[in-house]
Amino acid sequence: MEELAIKIFSDGANIDEMIEDLNGGIVTGFTTNPSLMKKAGVTSYLDFAQKVLAQIKEYPVSFEVFSDDISVMKEEALRLSSLGDNVYVKIPITNSKGESTLTLIKELSEKGIKINVTAIFTTQQVADTVKALSNQTPSIVSVFAGRIADTGIDPEPLMKEALNICAEKSSIELLWASPREVLNVYQANDLGVHIITCTPSIIKKLSLRNKDLEEYSLETVQMFLKDSQSLGFSIL
Repeated sequence: MEELAIKIFSDGANIDEMIEDLNGGIVTGFTTNPSLMKKAGVTSYLDFAQKVLAQIKEYPVSFEVFSDDISVMKEEALRLSSLGDNVYVKIPITNSKGESTLTLIKELSEKGIKINVTAIFTTQQVADTVKALSNQTPSIVSVFAGRIADTGIDPEPLMKEALNICAEKSSIELLWASPREVLNVYQANDLGVHIITCTPSIIKKLSLRNKDLEEYSLETVQMFLKDSQSLGFSIL
């Protein structure tokens, strides 16, 4: 596959899939979140994190705080950061009550904790986050472009503006979060976004890049025929 400028991060909590993506030669980072851990059946956060970091040492891995209490978030962030030099701590832009986490983000970033600020939906949130982050500490600003698109809003203009805001500090990378289809990878790449998170299923489809469409059409018909024959149905 022709190389893309954008970094592809695998998004999930299934360790086997994470290792498969690690060995696939496309992925250069990993992210996870509480919902993905629940789906994957993770029963011990720290055991999961330590198993992941025992396998993934070269690339960044983002682990999210779980608490809704901002003071406890701080303790969780320090604990997660201590697990490895390649750990980014994911902190939502607010807690569930709408209370801003920017003061905590600023404090941790100034301490040298690598932060991935998540659940961002607006350019104002991007601007506030960039202001809070230290220019001395690597950090990620995760804008949920896919969920923005779910509301009927084209996320590309917002992401373009977010990219310009993030450029104010060289330590910050912009991440296109929650893509809905492979096309989003190329959209983000063309805009110059630094990172996009992808599920393993989207990552697998990247192998289709520049595939001949006539050939793809024939393969699709052949797939339909194979499936129809396996059903054993008869119309006549």
